[in-house]
Amino acid sequence: MGFNVFIDTEFTDFVDPQLISIGMVAESGEEFYAELPYNIRHCSDFVKETVLPLLGYAPDSELTRDKLYEQITTWLHIIRPSNSDISICFDYQTDWDLFYDALNGKVPAWCKKRLVADQINELLRHEYHAKNALPEHHALNDARANCYAFRARS
Repeated sequence: MGFNVFIDTEFTDFVDPQLISIGMVAESGEEFYAELPYNIRHCSDFVKETVLPLLGYAPDSELTRDKLYEQITTWLHIIRPSNSDISICFDYQTDWDLFYDALNGKVPAWCKKRLVADQINELLRHEYHAKNALPEHHALNDARANCYAFRARS
């Protein structure tokens, strides 16, 4: 099935989602996190109250949209096990859509999209956040939790 990378995104709203942050966690433990400039006027009340207060704790994570493509593709090349495919695992379609947009539609052929919503154990996901005291609705925390709670179907 390939090597798994779990992604999660935070975005402005559900009507016209614009990427605010992206977190990626490889099953081998490597992590990637980036925050992008956003227009607060495009953010829903939920995003203003819940997501935005969690931003800004990783000072080196702020990137321009132009730099994002370069940083993500470089990271994926670094973590990729010798010429094998990578499964980009997401639990919500908008996460894939925003990842695809972040790469300007130029997703490497060896990156395969994989919807894993039905393979995330919600109790384990909640346990991860609780035991690590990490708030939900932060892209890296949520990607970590999904990686932890993933249970592949046999």
